[in-house]
Amino acid sequence: MSSKSPLYRKVAGDLRTAIAAGEYGSGARLPAEDQLARRYGVSRGTVRQALASLRADGLVTSRRGARRVVLGGAARLQSFSELRSFARWARSLGEEPGGRTVAVEPAEATEEEAHHLQLPCGSAVFRVRRVRTLSGAPVMVERSTYPVRVGRLVAAMAVDEVSHSRQLELHGVLFTDAQHTIDVGHADADDAALLGCRPGDALLRERRRSTDPAGTPVEWSEDRYLPGTVAFTVHNSTAGGALGRRLGEE
Repeated sequence: MSSKSPLYRKVAGDLRTAIAAGEYGSGARLPAEDQLARRYGVSRGTVRQALASLRADGLVTSRRGARRVVLGGAARLQSFSELRSFARWARSLGEEPGGRTVAVEPAEATEEEAHHLQLPCGSAVFRVRRVRTLSGAPVMVERSTYPVRVGRLVAAMAVDEVSHSRQLELHGVLFTDAQHTIDVGHADADDAALLGCRPGDALLRERRRSTDPAGTPVEWSEDRYLPGTVAFTVHNSTAGGALGRRLGEE
């Protein structure tokens, strides 16, 4: 194995591919930790890290002391335990991500856009609308609003550029933190044309504000997914909070 990537990532990637290919179906048990350690020539600690990564992505259960069970469901599971671009997340599941920019429009920031981007109302921004695909099938319409310095970079990209975030990284624009709000939205005429649904159909909506390492907002986005194509997972624990520190208190 190459030393360019941590060993656990290679193990996790191989297992993700096997799960996506149907080698381990819904409800199937993965091999025991010691079996996986022997198979890949790594320590059990490395295997545990790989399994923890799969758990964070919602692919397997996480019962301690038991072999991990593969979770079912047709929707691709996306975890909020790690901030990853759509393209990187898709590839981690063995899917081929795609994208097509439908519109790039200079505009004046609305009150909502200005609030989330921490700009004066009416400031110049760029609005970008894209349709995103998984293995060729449309699953999401992405509406992003960028401050001018970021929007100009996006406007110069090819319309079929798969990963805007990767190209922005090359220009020093980093997405390091994000706040997500998940609810239900309804398809407008553009959504219907791009996703093949009907106007008014319910869509899974994710609204997201992304910031750079300095805490400066670099994107305000609203993504609308076809139901059944993607599901979001969140892992919570009381260990790091007040409840975990004060066991027995109500």
